[in-house]
Amino acid sequence: MPKPGPEIFLPLVWLVGRTYFRVRFEGGEHVPRTGPLIVAPNHVTYADPPLVTLGARRAIYFMAWNRLFHVPVFGPLIRFLRAFPVETESADPGATREAVRLLKTGQALLIFPEGRRTLDGRLQRFKPGAFRLACSQGVPILPVTIVGGHDSWPPQRAFPRPGRITIVYHPPVAPEPDVVPRLAATELSRRVGVAIASRLPHHQQPLD
Repeated sequence: MPKPGPEIFLPLVWLVGRTYFRVRFEGGEHVPRTGPLIVAPNHVTYADPPLVTLGARRAIYFMAWNRLFHVPVFGPLIRFLRAFPVETESADPGATREAVRLLKTGQALLIFPEGRRTLDGRLQRFKPGAFRLACSQGVPILPVTIVGGHDSWPPQRAFPRPGRITIVYHPPVAPEPDVVPRLAATELSRRVGVAIASRLPHHQQPLD
């Protein structure tokens, strides 16, 4: 008998999401059901990975800050939920190799292009890693906008307050072929940023 996977938690996540956060999903038809994919949401709460996965209806792996894996109970839990560690303060070739391996086997990989949670709700400047990876592997990026998450669970709160969260899946954005990789990654970042920002309220738009 195969070992149970993270899917055993989906009914609980669904219950909490629907009742506590009144979460709803838009654009689910834009999520490819198979094939390599980078999922790129804005990052507002600790609940982002399970909520984004819930509406995507396919297995999604994600990177998490390496120090979280040393937290009792929480570390083993996020590993079970398909997380793998990444060093956020410097380049991490091990995490990059694991990301490439997953994409080459046709998996979906969630990467927060901002790198960390926003402190004020605004969309932060993107780091280049996800876009360089997409261009080097020829993999599309699925922009995702999380609306209302910061209002419900800002970083200053230990626990979230009841709220209303909307997860918006935008059409995938593919790297431009036959373009210098550095320029292709920059343009891909711009297009993904425009898609994510398009559903954010004015006070959460990026400053530049």
